[in-house]
Amino acid sequence: MSERTPQASARPHPARAAIAAFVGTTIEWFDFYVYATAAALVFGTQFFPEGTDPMIGLMASFATFSVGFFARPVGGIVFGHFGDRLGRKSALVTTLLMMGTATFAVGLLPTYAQAGFWAPLALVVLRFVQGIAVGGEWGGAVLMAVEHAPRRSKTFYGSFAQLGNPAGALLATGSFSLITAFGGDPFLQEWGWRLPFLASIVLVLVGLFIRLKVEESPVFSAVHEQAAAAPREAPLREAVRTSWRTLLLGLGALPVAVGGYYIVTTFLQAYATTEAGVSTQVILNALSAAAFIELVATLGVSWLGDRVGTRRIVIIGLLAVAVLAVPQFLAMSWGTVMVFVSVSVMRLAMAATYGPIARILSQMFAPKVRYTSVSLAYQVAGALFGGLAPITCTALLSATGSIYPVAALLVAMSLLSIFCLLKAPSYDDDKVLEEIASA
Repeated sequence: MSERTPQASARPHPARAAIAAFVGTTIEWFDFYVYATAAALVFGTQFFPEGTDPMIGLMASFATFSVGFFARPVGGIVFGHFGDRLGRKSALVTTLLMMGTATFAVGLLPTYAQAGFWAPLALVVLRFVQGIAVGGEWGGAVLMAVEHAPRRSKTFYGSFAQLGNPAGALLATGSFSLITAFGGDPFLQEWGWRLPFLASIVLVLVGLFIRLKVEESPVFSAVHEQAAAAPREAPLREAVRTSWRTLLLGLGALPVAVGGYYIVTTFLQAYATTEAGVSTQVILNALSAAAFIELVATLGVSWLGDRVGTRRIVIIGLLAVAVLAVPQFLAMSWGTVMVFVSVSVMRLAMAATYGPIARILSQMFAPKVRYTSVSLAYQVAGALFGGLAPITCTALLSATGSIYPVAALLVAMSLLSIFCLLKAPSYDDDKVLEEIASA
């Protein structure tokens, strides 16, 4: 990549940028969650030796799942650098291609029975590539949506990037649900699990076409042109030097948004099917319905955030997650109806913690190092709280035989998030642009 000045748009196109962010992140998260679903349901038996204790196999499967999270900060740093130097758009096109290629390749992998040690090794490598792609994707997609948006609607437009999470989860769990419904669990275990991975290549081509049509962020264009003549410090170094306290606050604001989510989806899936006696079909259907509810609710709570206060909405959602932590798991033993109800109510609360956070996090940092800072905070949080969540919860359950320590962990994460949100600063992009124009 060479240093060049991107052309500034004649005017921002918030709707176009928001839709492109939604489509792009949907595809990225679909690919990521297809792996997460397969890790909970299939990989423990397909990529590890036959006869392995089911709980050990599940933990090993979640360990490969965690690899993607630890790769995400690497992707955030690499693509954050190019996104702050060369523009948001070029970085996002590259991440989409990386993710699509890695996901398609997972669908072609041999199993442990066919290739032995090489099968899980290849799985880990491809998961690492997935993690790098997602690490660079989220920050850029959020910034494209928020930086194109008018001041009074930044939370709403920013939430379109967040819609990709529940939409991707809905497509992922929905595809596995359909495969199980029509082919049964034996078909899923044998080779049906490969179909969502292979089909993802079609989504990538669609997303690439849409993403190439979007103009560069007007905020980035203005800041880039102002700084073009002056020598610049590396974005990562500048972000750490000038904003290390804010980076820590951003990291601390995200445990529930990025980690709690995997407790109430990926870990819950495994717990429900292995410990609570819920059938694979029921939990997949419940999670698919909950993802649809979250998809719709995300726009609603984000619209409300622009009117009553974005942080207020997120804090209310965090309090709801803490209150629902214990009932969420107990309800897995209360029958099919309560499985659906509990999962859906929890995801409604999660929508309030996740949808509006895009605006809060993106405006905690100065525009010239924003891609790097947002990506670093979000992806380090993803590694610590998201990547370790399923395996930590599985270890807690295995060690204590009780779901209460897992619920306590979720409550503690909620309280930490609230504290950091109350301390976080905020930039006004319109004032930044006015200062540049008057300079």
